[in-house]
Order: sequence, then structure tokens, then C-alpha cells
Amino acid sequence: MLKPIVTAKNLTKTYGNIQAVKNIDFVIFPGQCFGILGPNGAGKTTTVAMLYCFLPLTTGKLEVLGMDVTRDQREIKKRLGIVPQENNLDQELTVIENLIIYAGYFDIKKSAAEKKALALLDFFNLMEKKDVDVEFLSGGMKRRLALARGLINSPEMLILDEPTTGLDPEARHIIWQHLRLLKQQGLTIVLTTHYLEEASQLCDQLFIIDQGVIIERGAPQELVEKHIGKSVVELELPVEKQQQVLENLRPEINGHQLLGSTLFLYINDEGRNLAGKLKQHPFISYQLQRPANLEDVFLKLTGKGLLNHE
Repeated sequence: MLKPIVTAKNLTKTYGNIQAVKNIDFVIFPGQCFGILGPNGAGKTTTVAMLYCFLPLTTGKLEVLGMDVTRDQREIKKRLGIVPQENNLDQELTVIENLIIYAGYFDIKKSAAEKKALALLDFFNLMEKKDVDVEFLSGGMKRRLALARGLINSPEMLILDEPTTGLDPEARHIIWQHLRLLKQQGLTIVLTTHYLEEASQLCDQLFIIDQGVIIERGAPQELVEKHIGKSVVELELPVEKQQQVLENLRPEINGHQLLGSTLFLYINDEGRNLAGKLKQHPFISYQLQRPANLEDVFLKLTGKGLLNHE
């Protein structure tokens, strides 16, 4: 049986009177892409900052790569790759200079650093930008360069804090492609995100954190099937009619949730009669049936939409 690469027990982080992370437990195994999912301010960044020894934990126990973060920070940092949420590349240096200079922090000889840098630029399709100053790169290219820099020391685990925030959909999908390739190569990846599709696309296991507390954990599809089912129907209708519709549709659904004026219906195996029953309610102004997803899980568990926290 594989030994965990990360073990957290009763992990807590307090700032004054505020508990940002509250007694959470989790394990991460080698080769996994492990997601920490939640809205802004939920405790995601604080959790990973403790993982890579940037923030000291307040109470609890945290082991990374078999070492205690309270004693072995230097050794742990040498063996991790970090891509923070904020872009901290050296804007006035060229693409390859960013990689070679960063490699120096790990005591990598220049000749070896140049060889590794070129290989990473090739992997991330940045070779033609090798001698371009970073300030002239697009947002997506900067993010790929930040990923390359996080890999310059050949880490045993790569930690990504909101890796695609602020990127357009095309740039986001390019990042996902590269992360899938890294995962196929056996690299352990830990990522924080508030993008539901990102977690679904990349993560083997995840936990959902809200207000510093883990409210659910598991594989993305397993969580969807456990809490929601296969599909969701969204309805727009007058508030005073919602209870009438719910009573009429109760045999066809296995749960529901309200978000603003939208009624979300979770469809069970008996939902084959749903379409006919919906036609009996002409006051429904909008309806959509779609596959269930992680956003529905978060909405059901918390009563609020994940992306609406921002």
C-alpha cells in the first residue's frame, strides 16, 4: 500500500481571533492530482501555504514527504515546486533568464540549469519566446512560464494555488493539457481552485472547504453521484408558485435547492415523467436540463453557489 506523501491531522491556522483553517484532516498519495476546492476566503491558500512551509501552523500535525513541517522546512522546500496565485516572475528578465536564475536558488549548476530550462520551455511550447522579456508575454504564457519555473528543481510534488485564475478559456485549457501530461508522468500535484470544471477535469481526489472547515471529500464524480445524481433541471418561476411545483414534482426528484429565483431540481431514476409534468405549469419562464456537476454539490451542501462568493 502506498505511503501518503502528505498527512495532516487536526491542522489549524489562526490569525488573531480568526480561525482560517479549523482542525482539518487529509492525506495525499503519490501520483495523485489532489484538489482543494472552495470559494475565496475559504482557507485554500492558507492550507497550501502551510504545506510548503510559508506559513507556520497554529496547532495540529503536518507531514510532507515524510518530514515534519515544524522541523524540516529547508529540506521540504528543496523538494517541492511552488506556483503561487500571484504572478511573481521577473518582468525585466527574459524567459530563459527567469528559469536559470531561479534554478540558482536550488544550487543547480548553470550548465544543468540551462539544459533543464530548455527542456521545460520545449514542454510548455515557449521555446520561440526564450529570449523575450517576460513583460511582453501574454497572460497564458506567463502562467506556463510560472509552471516551468516551479518544475526547474525536478520536484516530488507540485503545488499550484489557483493556477488558471484570470486566464481566458483557451489559455486555461492549454494549462490543463500540460498538467494532465505531468500527471501522466507520475508527478504529484496539489491545486487549489474555485473553478468547478478545473477540479472535475484534473483531480483524482479533492476536498471542499468552506469557512475553514472540510464539508465533503472524495473523487469528483463520486461526489456528484452521491449528492445529486445524473442530471439537474433549472427552473425560473414566481416565488409563490415554487411550493406548488415542488409538490407536483416530488416523485420525480431526489432533492432541490433554491438560489435566487432559480429552482434546481435533482433528478432521480423516476424522472422520466418530469417533462410532461413541467408542461402543466405554464408560468415557468425558463427551464434547462443538464448533467449534474460539482457546483450542484457545493450548492446542496452549503445552500450557496461557489462562484457567487467572490
